[in-house]
Amino acid sequence: MAIRKKLVNIFAGLWRGIDGLRKVLHLVVLLFLFVVVLGTLSSTAPPLPSKAALIIAPAGSLVEQLDGDPYDRAVEELLGEASPQTLVQNIVDGLRFAKDDARIKVVVLELDRLGGSGLSKLERIADAIDDFRESGKPVIATASSYSQGAYYVAAHASELYMHPDGMFLPQGFGIYGNYYKNVLDKLKIDWNVFRVGTHKSAVEPYLRTDMSDEDRVSKSRLIDQLWGKYREDVVAARELAPGSVADYSNNLLTLLGEYEGDFAQAAKGLGFVDDLLTRVELQRIVSAYAGSDKDNDRGYPATSLGDYLVHMRLFDSVKSSEQNVAIVVASGEILNGSQSPGTIGGESTAKLLRQALRDEDVKAVVLRVDSPGGSSFASEQIRNEVEALRAAGKPVVASMSSQAASGGYWISMAADKIYARETTITGSIGVFGMFQTYQRTLDTIGITTDGVGTTPWSGQFRLDREMSDDAKRLFQAVVNRGYDEFIGKVADHRNLEKSAVDTIAQGQVWTGRDALEIGLIDGIGGLEFSIEMAAELAGLETDGYGTRYIEKSLSPTEQFALDLMSSAKWVGIDLASIKVRSSSLERLAGMLEDAAKPLLRFNDPQGMYAYCFCSIE
Repeated sequence: MAIRKKLVNIFAGLWRGIDGLRKVLHLVVLLFLFVVVLGTLSSTAPPLPSKAALIIAPAGSLVEQLDGDPYDRAVEELLGEASPQTLVQNIVDGLRFAKDDARIKVVVLELDRLGGSGLSKLERIADAIDDFRESGKPVIATASSYSQGAYYVAAHASELYMHPDGMFLPQGFGIYGNYYKNVLDKLKIDWNVFRVGTHKSAVEPYLRTDMSDEDRVSKSRLIDQLWGKYREDVVAARELAPGSVADYSNNLLTLLGEYEGDFAQAAKGLGFVDDLLTRVELQRIVSAYAGSDKDNDRGYPATSLGDYLVHMRLFDSVKSSEQNVAIVVASGEILNGSQSPGTIGGESTAKLLRQALRDEDVKAVVLRVDSPGGSSFASEQIRNEVEALRAAGKPVVASMSSQAASGGYWISMAADKIYARETTITGSIGVFGMFQTYQRTLDTIGITTDGVGTTPWSGQFRLDREMSDDAKRLFQAVVNRGYDEFIGKVADHRNLEKSAVDTIAQGQVWTGRDALEIGLIDGIGGLEFSIEMAAELAGLETDGYGTRYIEKSLSPTEQFALDLMSSAKWVGIDLASIKVRSSSLERLAGMLEDAAKPLLRFNDPQGMYAYCFCSIE
C-alpha cells in the first residue's frame, strides 16, 4: 500500500506539473496572440530615419504585375518562397516620393539580383532616375557584376561602381527558342497546325527543327533596332564616345587582352564604371551623404524600398478623387476563363474592365498591356469590354509596355488611342490553330480506337483518332475566318484599308518606332503619358483627377490573416524557418512542369490563337 501511495503521489505530482506547464503555455500563446492582434490593429508605417539612404535592390524580372493570386503570393513572400519579381511601378513610385523627401539624402541602386527585363521597362526606370536626379541628390549604382539590363539602369546613376572582381559583358539581344518536331516525331504525336500569315512563326516550334528564313529576317530586324537603342542610350547616359558599347562587344577579346583578362579593370579603363570598390569602400562613400549609423549593418542610416513605400503610400494624397483615371493591367499570356494576376484571363480581365465601367468615379481607363497574346476567344472578350467602355462615354487608352503583340495587340486595338515605347514589341497580327492527336502513340502500346457515329463529324475531334482531310479543311477555314476578322477589326479601329493591314500583318513583328510609322499606334509614350492623354480625352483638369488601379483585391478574412502573419514576423517569429522544405523530387517535378508549359498552356475553346514567341534575351 505504501508503494502504491508513493506511486500515486509521484504521478499526481507529475500531472500537476504537466497541468501547470499547460497553463503556462496557454498563457504564452494568449499573450502572443494578444501582441499579434494588437500589432495588427495598431500597425503604422515603419519609422524612417530623419536622414537616410533609400536602398533600391530589385530582384528577379521587372514586371507590370506580380504573378499569382494576391493572397497566395503574399503568404509565399512571408515564407520566403515567392519567385523573385519586382514591380516597375514600385521603383518609379519610390523615386518619385524620394525626389522631394528631405529625409532621403541619396539613392543606392543595388543591382546584383536584377534579372531579365524588357528594354521598355528598363527605360521607364531610367526616366525615373533622371527625374530624381533633377533634385540634385545623388544616385549611386553598385553591383558585384552587371548584367546587361542592370547596367542600362546603372548607366543613368550619378555614380557607378563595381566590385574589383566583377565584370560587365554586353552580349546584345537575341531571340532563341526550343523546337519540338523531333520529340513529337519520336513520341508519334500528330501536331496538326493551321495558320494564316507568312511570318506567323509561333507554330514553327511544332513543325520545324530550326528557325525559318522569314522568321529570321523579321526577328533580326527587331533585335537590331533594340540593340541600337540600347547602345545609344548607354553612350548618352555615360557620356561615352560614340560606338563604345559596340566596340566593347565586338572586340571583347582584344580589349581584354590589353587589360590582362581583367574584366573589372577593362570596364573602368573604358569608362563603363567610375571606380572599383569593395563593400567597405562603398560604405564610406554612401556615409558621406547619409551619415553614419553604427547600429545598422550597412554602416549608415538606410530604408529599403519596401518599407519606404509602406510609409509614403499611407500619406500619399494623389491616389483617387471623385474623378479618376482607372488603370487596368493586362500582363502575361491571354488564356480562356478566369486567371490569376500575371496571366490575362478572358473573364477575369473583362470583369476588371466592367468594374471600371460601373464605377461612377472612373472617367477614363488606361489598359496597360504587357502580353505576347494567346487565346483569340479570350482576346475578343476583352476587346468587347473596351468597346463597351467607349460606348458609355469613358475613353480608353492602351498603354503598351515591353510587348503587346498578337493577342496583346488584339485587346489594344479598340482603344481611343494607343501609345507605346520605341522599344515595345507589337504587331504580329496573325492567327493559328493547333490540334494534336495521339493515335500513333497509343498504337505503339497496343491501344486502338474504333466505333460508329451518326454524322461524318462524330468522333472527328477525338485525341485518339487521326484528323480527317475534311476536319483539317474545317479547322483551316475557321483560322482563315479568324485572321480575316482580325485584320478587319484592325482596319476599322485604325481607319486603315483592309488590304493595307494585310500587308503589315501576316504575323510580322514590329518595334514601337515601326508601329508608329505604319499606323498601328498613335504615338510614343509611357504609362504616365498615357494617363495624361486619357484624362485629356475625358476632359479632366490637369490637377483635377486621381488615379486608381483596378485589380483583384484580398477579402477581409485574407487581409486579416496576412496582417496576423506580418505581425508575427514583426514580433520576431521567422515564418520562413517553419516552412516544409521541398524535396528533390518536388523540385524536379517543378522543373518538368516549367519545361512542359509551352505544350500545355493553350486553352482556347476553338483551338485558335493569336500569339507571338518574341521574347528577347
